[in-house]
Amino acid sequence: MKQNYKKLAVKKKTTTKRTVTKRKAAPKRKAAPKRKAAPKRKAAPKRKAAPKRKAAPKKKTKSKAKKPAFGGYAINFAGRQETVEQVFGKKPIAPSEMTKKIWAFVKSKSLSNR
Repeated sequence: MKQNYKKLAVKKKTTTKRTVTKRKAAPKRKAAPKRKAAPKRKAAPKRKAAPKRKAAPKKKTKSKAKKPAFGGYAINFAGRQETVEQVFGKKPIAPSEMTKKIWAFVKSKSLSNR
């Protein structure tokens, strides 16, 4: 086996050289002709300022009484002595339950104007 190994080691690789051919350079393009600068435009003549218009006098409106709430209940809680714990209870509750308890309180104390 040693003999075969030596034979393999002695063999040299033969390389082939490639011949490189140079390409011809592309022909140079002619430079584009320079454009002439655009002629300057004449300045537009200034217009006269339009005369200022006088502001129309504001119409005076009659003071009206405060309107009630549009299309809903007007609930008056003024002067009530109840606390939040008395209305809702001491345990935390969901917002939907709060709404139900508020309306139950309003109806039981007849606070709505309907």
